[in-house]
This record gives sequence, C-alpha cells and structure tokens, in this order.
Amino acid sequence: MTASENSNLKLKQSKVWFSPLLIFGLFIASSVFHSCTKQDASKRPNIVFIMSDDHAYQAISAYSDKLIETPRIDQIADEGMLFTNACVTNSICAPSRATILTGKHTHLHGKFDNNFPFDTTNVTFPQLFHQAGYQTAMFGKLHFGNSPKGFDKFMILPDQGDYYNPDFITNEGDTTIMGYVTDVITDLTLDWLKKDRDQDKPFMLMYLHKAPHREWLPAPRHYKEFTQKTFPEPATLFDDYQGRGSAAKEAEMNLLKHMTVSADNKIYPEVAKELGVEEPSQWGFHVFKSKYSRFTEEQKAEWDKVYGPINEDFKKRYPSMTDEDFMRWKYQRYMQDYLGCIASVDENVGRVLDYLDQNGLGENTIVVYTSDQGFYLGEHGWFDKRFIYDESFKTPLLVRWPAQINAGSKSDEMVQNLDFAQTFLDAAGIKAPDDMQGESLMPLLTGDEASWDRDAVYYHYYEYPGFHMVKRHYGIVTTDYKLAHFYYDVDEWELYDRKNDPMELNNVYNDPAYKDIVDELTLKLSELRVKYKDSKELDQHYIQKYKERGIIK
Repeated sequence: MTASENSNLKLKQSKVWFSPLLIFGLFIASSVFHSCTKQDASKRPNIVFIMSDDHAYQAISAYSDKLIETPRIDQIADEGMLFTNACVTNSICAPSRATILTGKHTHLHGKFDNNFPFDTTNVTFPQLFHQAGYQTAMFGKLHFGNSPKGFDKFMILPDQGDYYNPDFITNEGDTTIMGYVTDVITDLTLDWLKKDRDQDKPFMLMYLHKAPHREWLPAPRHYKEFTQKTFPEPATLFDDYQGRGSAAKEAEMNLLKHMTVSADNKIYPEVAKELGVEEPSQWGFHVFKSKYSRFTEEQKAEWDKVYGPINEDFKKRYPSMTDEDFMRWKYQRYMQDYLGCIASVDENVGRVLDYLDQNGLGENTIVVYTSDQGFYLGEHGWFDKRFIYDESFKTPLLVRWPAQINAGSKSDEMVQNLDFAQTFLDAAGIKAPDDMQGESLMPLLTGDEASWDRDAVYYHYYEYPGFHMVKRHYGIVTTDYKLAHFYYDVDEWELYDRKNDPMELNNVYNDPAYKDIVDELTLKLSELRVKYKDSKELDQHYIQKYKERGIIK
C-alpha cells in the first residue's frame, strides 16, 4: 500500500468516527454520564450524630466564650447552622436519649426517668435506617440497655461508664480498653470509618461521649492545665431563690450543700474525714474510691502529682473558710474538671471532622453536635439539670451539611431533641412512622423558614421524689415566655418573661400585667397536652409506678 493509499484509508476511518450514528451514540453516552454524576451528587447523605452527656451550651464558645474556647465544635456551626433555642422534652439522660431514638415524648416511649426500663418494642430511627440499606454503628454512651437495635456494630459503655480504662458491651461480647474514655470512643469510631465502613452504602454513625458527665475526670493533658485556671463566676452563684416557688428552694443540687467534696471536687476521702468536712452522704467517698481504683499505677502517679497539691492546699485553707469561701472554692474546682473534660471532647470532635474532610466525606455528611440536655454551671448556685429553666432545658445544637446548609447560618426557632429522628429520616428519604411526634428540621436547615410553623414546645419532667429532688412539672415554652406547672405534692404555677428576665429570677404568674399572657399560654398548654397525647391520667399513671416500687406512699 502506497503512502497515499494509507493516508486515504486513515481519512476514511476518521470520517467513520464522526458518522451521524456515532455522534448520536456519543450524545447518549454523554447524557448518561451527566445523569450518573447528578445522581451521585444527590445520593442519600451520611449521618454522624455526635452527642455528649451534660454538655452545657454555656461551655461552647459558639454560644459564649466566657468559660472555654471550643474551636473544633464551633467549626460545625461556622460551616453549618447554630440553633440558639434548641431544647429537650425532659431534661434527664436516659429519657432524653429514648426521645432522640424514638421521636416520641417521654410519656409515650415510657422511659420517663433513669430507673424504669426502656420499652424495647419501640421502633427507633436506627432500625429504620438499617432496613433502608444504611450501614449503622454506635460507639460510646447509650446509658440504657445493652443491645441497641438496628446496628451493624456497636460498642457501648455499661450504664454511666468510666472515664479511665472503660468497659464496653459489644456485639461480640464485653471488653475493657485501656486509656481515657473520650479518646477511646473516638479511636473506635475512626477505626470503624477506616476499616469497617462499606463504601457502597451510606452510613449512619452515632458517636456518643460520656464526658462531661459527673464526676468530671479529665485526661492528664487537660487536668494539668485546667487545675491552674480561674473562671468567672455566674451572676446568680449565690441565688437565694426569692421570687420563685418551692421547687427552686427545695431542689438538692446546690454546690455548697449537695456537691461532694470527694467524688466531685477530688479531695481524697481520708483528707475530707481528717478535716471533718460534712458530706451530703457516704456516696461521694465510695465513688471516689471506685474511680481511683480503676487507675493503673502510672495513672495514679500522674493524678497524685496534680491533685495531691490541691489536697494539701485545701487542708491549709478549709479550717478558716466561710460558707462563701467554700462555695467559691467548690465552683472553681467544679469548673476546672468539668471544662477539662470538654477540652478532650473538642479535640476528638476535631479528629472526626478531619477524617471526614480528608477522605471526601464532608460534603454530603450531616454532622450534628448536641448534648442529651443542658447543665448548670453554677447558675442559681446549682449543678445538674432537670428543670424547665434555661440552663437545663436548652441544649447545644450545631449542624453541618455543606451540600445543603449555608455556612454560618443561625436559627432562633424553637426546636427539640424530639425532632432529630424525623429530620434524619426526612434527609435520607425514609418514611417516618405515623406515631413519631417531632417535626423535620429540613426546612430550617435548607433556608425554607416559611415552611416552619411551630411557635411553642412542650416539656415534662417526672423523676420525683428522686435524686436532686426536683419536683414534677410540665410546661410550654415560646421564644418570649415560659409557663410551668409544678404538681404532685404542690400545685404551683410559674411564668417567666424570657426576653426581659433572661436569668429567670422573677415568677410573674400572678402579676396583673401578664394576665393575658397567662390565659393565652394556659390554653395553648392544654392544647399541646392533647396534641402530644399527655394528660392528667398519664400523670397519675407514672405516679402510680412510683407507688408500686415503694418510692412514694
């Protein structure tokens, strides 16, 4: 074949590639390619649900930087949405977690306090995700039960769990892992993401911290730092509870009277006994010994090197302390350890965010950071939670989803932990059961606030008589007001003007200027009780359960 013939053949072959039939084929192929690309971009999102235990919103710098900087938790809000009025339906650990899993109020899912068992016939949102083809996993603190449904893999702490060298309940049996619990839970979470995640499936991951739950044992790297810090006192540290009802006056969660110097403030039992410190009970001594006994010899040495001098200083100062001095000392010891625990949470949240972003998972993964409720950090002289008052009732909520949420967004709407299940199901395109009671937050997350019509939320607390002795109460909360009814052994009503009295110091229920507000909210509260299927009959039902156990007569 001559060079000319060869050239003509190549030309003919080239012309064949551009024939109308092949051009049409290329068009179809291109369309399919773009269709697949579009489908991939809109695939079901992954979900990483991060929850800490008793993490006060006041201790997240996205809300306030007076106490601590939390840059990695803040990152979720910086790159997503911060909710300023997120709250819970019942401010106590296990009931709150049951509400999150079921999307139901306490009186329906039945886990109304920390002691009574969870009804395992409840359908939880992880079960629905699993049925819909998601890979599911849970690591950390569940707080009730030992076999959560709907998970391909779980490793959970038994009950409250331990800060040091924690035990875990797993699909494959119990185990103990040496180390600090916040680091360990994160290691397990990252190990699952790296080794066990099925890259052909979307995933729903629950990453649940024990910290900063009482008794606040920080990691060595943080107690060495935080025990040297001094923190600003809240304006209401020495609250006398005037202007409020009997519930605030009778609650047993005052730092001076009810916080233990041993378990909580880390004074060795023998030192406390030598000084004659009056403890609320022997509980604090037993707990301190139990937690200290979990340390390895190396961990004990590190602990004693820092907390030993604190004990020596206390021995010198305590004999001349006034009640005011002791209250202030307890507050500082409380904050040093509580915030030291949060420092570890913040670091470890950053580790997970880094992994997601560095492995191409950030864009279409919904990352939620929240707590099972709020917590008192000395406000009103208190620690713990349980009340409908803000520091207990409100909870942090930060959500990142770059594919859908504009960075730096903020919402002041009234949202609850009741809404999480339906939000996740909605985002994943999974039908929510008809008996779920929350509302999907998707309109708020995606900027469609016009579709959001909730103007009030419902709250109900049951565990009385019980730990901390916070009376039973239910109530309604709007962005402007809060109306609560304390019942069982009292019949007291409280109304707070949230805008003009943000510290909730003045009950204006009987103030004639608020009569119209009282009437309006009382009616709306009755309507919410009907809407959420709560009633006086159910109030009596749960009182009867306490009588059956001999807790009350």
